Amino acid sequence: MSFSTHVLDAVTGRPAAGVRVRLEHEGRTVAEGRTDDDGRLKGWDPGPGVHRVVFDTGAYLRETFYPEVVITFTVTDPGQHYHVPLLLSPYAYSTYRGS
Repeated sequence: MSFSTHVLDAVTGRPAAGVRVRLEHEGRTVAEGRTDDDGRLKGWDPGPGVHRVVFDTGAYLRETFYPEVVITFTVTDPGQHYHVPLLLSPYAYSTYRGS
């Protein structure tokens, strides 16, 4: 099983590079890193269960209503790839299960 994310800045229309991201499972951090120049972070292996991916949006955006975005998701099939993208702006965000 693998996990990846991609953060896109909806204001600039460009990838959000350097966003701090951490992955949590059962209340503890299991992985952390920053998005690359293409706004991507990949290669994490969280295992089955309920996880939280936490984006430090306050450090990336100068002014934002959401200083942190937390997306909780469930890994039901450890054999699949889980991609959780984030489309980000100062006053809104959206996400979906990617491929």
